[in-house]
Amino acid sequence: MAFRTGLAAAAAIAIAIGAGFGLHSAQSFTVPDACVLGAADCAEVCRSLDDERRAPGDFVALAAYQLGPERPILLPPANLSMPAPVDPHNVYAGQTAGMFSPAVAGQPSRVYSPNLVTGKVDVIDPDTFKVVDSLAAMPSPEHIVPSWDLQTLWISADVSARGGHGGVAPIDPRTGKVGKVVDVPDSYNIYFTPDGKSAIVVAEAMRRLEFRDPHSMALQGYIATPQCAGINHADFAPDGSYAIFTCEFNDSLAKIDLVNHKLIETLPLTPGHMPQDIRVAPDGKIFFIADLIGDGVMVIDGDSFGQLDFIKTGIGAHGLYPSRDGTKLYVTNRGTHSLGGARKGPGSVSVIDFATRKVVANWTIPGGGSPDMGNLSADGKWLWLSGRYDGAIYAFNTDDGSVKSIPVGGMPHGLTVWPQPGRYSLGHTGNMR
Repeated sequence: MAFRTGLAAAAAIAIAIGAGFGLHSAQSFTVPDACVLGAADCAEVCRSLDDERRAPGDFVALAAYQLGPERPILLPPANLSMPAPVDPHNVYAGQTAGMFSPAVAGQPSRVYSPNLVTGKVDVIDPDTFKVVDSLAAMPSPEHIVPSWDLQTLWISADVSARGGHGGVAPIDPRTGKVGKVVDVPDSYNIYFTPDGKSAIVVAEAMRRLEFRDPHSMALQGYIATPQCAGINHADFAPDGSYAIFTCEFNDSLAKIDLVNHKLIETLPLTPGHMPQDIRVAPDGKIFFIADLIGDGVMVIDGDSFGQLDFIKTGIGAHGLYPSRDGTKLYVTNRGTHSLGGARKGPGSVSVIDFATRKVVANWTIPGGGSPDMGNLSADGKWLWLSGRYDGAIYAFNTDDGSVKSIPVGGMPHGLTVWPQPGRYSLGHTGNMR
């Protein structure tokens, strides 16, 4: 988040992380049509939201913004020309240890961690567990997102940055250098269509999915999701026909038709829950969804779009990462229900067996912590995670659950480990196929 003084500072921070203003106001801004027209117009309008004269309660009301009429998507129907699966019975078969694409040859092994407070990307050598660089990025970087073609690591940014205007910036994974920031009004998260033809920028505050050129980030069109407050994380059907996105702030899921580019259905969940990260099971039939308030993982049938099961894990379930062999799912438990966070909380990692849907292990952090988002090492022996509220990066040994902690300060978030095995990336922090 961009830091300001006085009341506006407190309000901006509350909007960015939800502290003290209720879950439904977190990360929400009034975003009128000016934000569709151009960066300068959007920045000017959004800056007005931080008027020093506003009372704190006004920012809650501003969460109920109006997007206006839905604009038509500009994309033609997709033909699902995605790469054939390595194994039709295991969507993760292409990302097992050692299965590197020739596209990542010459890219050094590094952990890239964006820091919401410092505005930098900390770079860690995974062999020495030491910080080796700190890249100047932009205010409020959220996630490091590998591109579909594995040639770029995109930095996404919170909309609370730059006067209420987001952006994306490329990192060259060969040189570790950050390129020019590309104007994107709202870029909380980024995914890629399975055919690689579009980046899907998750415009969380604007409640829409923006389809953009995967290289230039030029806007191709968008799908409005006005009933999906806090649209955030996603995963895809094995055939690429649809994606399911989580709606963090109104207890629901949104199913998106990737062929005809439209919202298929919104699935209301039991009130009082908070869906977070989502990953498809190896068989491609069901989806696992972390529930921050429910302290566990929901199991959803992707085709029928109904809930099948719930698996208790730990306090504040948030991130989901399949093991290299596709038999287990690592669940990060932040240790708190508050989006404002708490230091040294009872954070943990739970290990779910995909086949039985049972928790087979729980790993804790000595002294407490807040494991959030990350990815596995290329060989699957280490699970790298940001300690979001403890200014640290964690590396869990996946054999015994022991953990190393690397101090970085600030608020690290959506880190990635790079390069990853796999033929292409679906985005986020390295969802590979």
